[in-house]
Amino acid sequence: MLSPRTRLHLGQVALILALLALWQVAASLKVIDASIFGTPLGVIAFLNDGLFGSGNIWVDAGWTLEAILFAFLLGSAAAIAVGGIFARWPIIERLTDPILTSLNAMPRIALAPMFIIWFGLGTGSKVAVGFSLTFFIVLSATVAGIRAASADHLVLARTLGASPLKIFGTIVLPGAVPVVFSGLRLGLIYSILGVVGSEIIAARNGLGQEISYMTSTFNIDGVMGLVFLLAMAGYGVSHGMTRVERWLQRWQ
Repeated sequence: MLSPRTRLHLGQVALILALLALWQVAASLKVIDASIFGTPLGVIAFLNDGLFGSGNIWVDAGWTLEAILFAFLLGSAAAIAVGGIFARWPIIERLTDPILTSLNAMPRIALAPMFIIWFGLGTGSKVAVGFSLTFFIVLSATVAGIRAASADHLVLARTLGASPLKIFGTIVLPGAVPVVFSGLRLGLIYSILGVVGSEIIAARNGLGQEISYMTSTFNIDGVMGLVFLLAMAGYGVSHGMTRVERWLQRWQ
């Protein structure tokens, strides 16, 4: 007998296949315009050629994934570090709150042309946009997670003479893992949005630039194929982060 987890995965696959089949049938019967929405068979043909034929997708995917990785890692590391400082010295958070709130309210995608002017058309501008989106998401989650530590555990640890560093490493940080990882997963999504959005506006290379070009030439199958590829990459990394989170929470 199949396990509940296996049945769930099979159900998910069946649902995806059913939606793809419905999409293909609707396009074949001209219920929807294939020149506007594309077709699953067209998307598969495009990905097959780009991945296993000409191999053009690999080059652009490499540039995009590199920028996403840098934006996510730098933005997350900076946010966790700043969040730890805010939790340790709340006065710093109160002093910087108006500045950070104002910066967070800025539409960073709309400011992408300015990042391109400042950092050029290469990887720097894409990383800057992704960093600016990731940082504030992870920062909010980090501060919330650290402050969610059990007050009873903190009082008990202080009563037993634990140092502030020991309390942070053994009580505060482990307890913040679920909230922080929720922020990290969301930060990853925003880093993808930032990098690809920046590439669509202007870039020398990358999947976003290819999406922009294919949209202008009405290659809808290509656009949908690249969007699907980005979605699968994001899902894969997010799933991997979930497994890391469970490993970190094995002590509970």
